[in-house]
Amino acid sequence: MNYLKFLSLILTLTFAACQGQNKSKTISTDQSISKVEVIDFYGTHRCVTCEAIEANAKYTVETYYPDEKKKGMVVFKTVNVDKGENYKMAERFEASGTALFLNVIKDGMETHIDLTNFAFSKGKEKDVFSKELKAKIDIELNKL
Repeated sequence: MNYLKFLSLILTLTFAACQGQNKSKTISTDQSISKVEVIDFYGTHRCVTCEAIEANAKYTVETYYPDEKKKGMVVFKTVNVDKGENYKMAERFEASGTALFLNVIKDGMETHIDLTNFAFSKGKEKDVFSKELKAKIDIELNKL
């Protein structure tokens, strides 16, 4: 019986860690910086989809934006929300588990675009995920 309770607890925690939020917000930052950050938040214990989201987001940035990456205009970051040093950043984005965000920095303003629902729905489909993420990044790059 204890085994079933333990298994139920593990499944509940895993499911909770993989739930995204659907929020976007804008905050002030350094006015001299203009870039698009692709930020993959994750917890220490990840599911297959969570790992696919990271791999496919990284693939998209490295494949389609090598020049922009060198110039610092497109950045890919991973952030483990379970590490104390990442707590403030995770809190700014309201990320408590796996989440994917575009952080668009322009004219001293940060705009957080929550792509978590998209990421979970397309995360294991590399080509579809990459094509759609590229389109979202392109839209934001064109605004810089």
